[in-house]
Amino acid sequence: MDISNQIRQLVIPHSGLAKEVIIIEWLVEHGANVIAGTPLVIYESEKSQVEMEAPCDGRLEILIQASDVEIGAGTVIGRIVSAE
Repeated sequence: MDISNQIRQLVIPHSGLAKEVIIIEWLVEHGANVIAGTPLVIYESEKSQVEMEAPCDGRLEILIQASDVEIGAGTVIGRIVSAE
C-alpha cells in the first residue's frame, strides 16, 4: 500500500516577495472531515489575507496552530488524510 497517496500536505506556497506569513485562523477544527474545496485556513502575507482550501477529501490534521508567530513559505501547516 502506498501511503503517500493517502496524505496530502498543506504547505504555505512561495508567492511574490513574501517569505513569511502568519496563520490568522483555522476555519475547520482538527480532526474534522472535509471535502475538496472546503476553506480551511486564513493566513496573512504582506498585509493581504489568503484563504487556503482543501486539495482533496479527507480528515484535517492541523500541525501549526494560529498565532502571531511568522512562519516561512514552504512550511507544512497541516495535512489531509484520505479516508481510502
